[in-house]
Amino acid sequence: MARIAIVGGGGYVGLAYAVAFADLGHDVVGLDTDQSKIAALKAGRSTIYEPGLDDLLHRGLASRRLSFTTDYARALAGAEFAFICVGTPPDEIGRADTTYVAAAARGIATHATRDLIVVNKSTMPVGSVQFVAEVLAEHARADISFSVISNPEFLREGAAIHDIFNPDRIVLGTDQPDVADRVAALYATLNAPVLVTDTRSAEMIKYASNALLATKISFINEVALICERLGADSRTVAHGMGMDHRISPRFLGAGVGFGGSCFPKDVRALAAMATDAGLHPNLLTAVLTINAHMRAHVVDLLTDNLGDLAGKSIAILGLAFKPETDDIREAPALDVIRALIAAGAKVRATDPVAMSNAAAQLPDIAYCRSAYHAATGADAVVVMTEWQDYTTLDLDQLANSMRGNLIIDGRHALDATTCHTAGLTHIAIGRGRPDTRIATPAPAPDLHAPPVAHTTTVQTTATQPV
Repeated sequence: MARIAIVGGGGYVGLAYAVAFADLGHDVVGLDTDQSKIAALKAGRSTIYEPGLDDLLHRGLASRRLSFTTDYARALAGAEFAFICVGTPPDEIGRADTTYVAAAARGIATHATRDLIVVNKSTMPVGSVQFVAEVLAEHARADISFSVISNPEFLREGAAIHDIFNPDRIVLGTDQPDVADRVAALYATLNAPVLVTDTRSAEMIKYASNALLATKISFINEVALICERLGADSRTVAHGMGMDHRISPRFLGAGVGFGGSCFPKDVRALAAMATDAGLHPNLLTAVLTINAHMRAHVVDLLTDNLGDLAGKSIAILGLAFKPETDDIREAPALDVIRALIAAGAKVRATDPVAMSNAAAQLPDIAYCRSAYHAATGADAVVVMTEWQDYTTLDLDQLANSMRGNLIIDGRHALDATTCHTAGLTHIAIGRGRPDTRIATPAPAPDLHAPPVAHTTTVQTTATQPV
């Protein structure tokens, strides 16, 4: 068993790995510069919502294999490994900002009292192993040496603990086989495949993986919009596609698009890296454009069915970007709410765990204790996150709460037949209506004419550091 220091141990990735490594029997110290986070963690209060995390936190503290501090010297005392798990938020053009990474490397170099293996766990730009090694060398004592290795994480928020204990693979980027062996040994009891490669390929694997998953989401959303116009059902289309083993059904669920701390940030960062290298990331740009459009499409559906939204009451069910997390970074719901406010609508919102986070960014809307409370007097209800609380709604009670009868189902969370039985008009993204007719083709467009916008513009949110 090893002694591990985790820099950024109060964030999503750092905290998840801190509690998991402690549960695997390692001696772990989580370091974070945020004193309020560390005080809460020492008291056994998690700073994030993640299923299974609280139990591991309490178990780790009780076993004394897990502790937390704001002091680099305390965290590094006796450590064999220092994991860097800090945020890499995008700058104004989408490049990953490595300010926090550099600060972590300086802190490690300044306070280390023995040779260390430094593990880049954060999602960092290609070339970051070399960057961190240079920062360490610049600030280290003459008698201390560091080995830096890339070990990217592949966690899903809402399933991070499960993913740590059930990894598809462990990726290690290094040109030092002995260092790879030592880091691989930390995960030995998980019996996962280990891929050892060069540092830059390891770093690229993370970006390429997230970009491909985001591409699948934007692809099926583009298909879904075509399905709406032509009368097809995107769910059936996705099911038929997914039966092909070359495609698989995962990430083919049409809806309001992706959000969170990974996909938007990482696709932008990869596109920025491509641009900096003199390339033209047309596909990545399209992935982001389609994703932003899906937010606007929700507002367009409301306008198509309700007319002018000024004064209309709209209930938003779900604020987190996905179920089982309180993370609202790049959450589609927040962009939709901002657009509704700009259109003059009155918004009533609810979420099982993310309301306090949302209120910090959107303090001027009504936050409600339940879906039924949010729907009271509403002209329309919009499902933005497929929490189980919403997939199991009593639709008769929901209908009785509303003034109108429109449901915009942004996540295919509700059964259309049950909605109709309750007297609700159910519109789900990507599901064409049976009476759809293909119109006579319009004349070919003038390719030299300037483009005309037909959809609502939605300002996307900025990603914040983990």
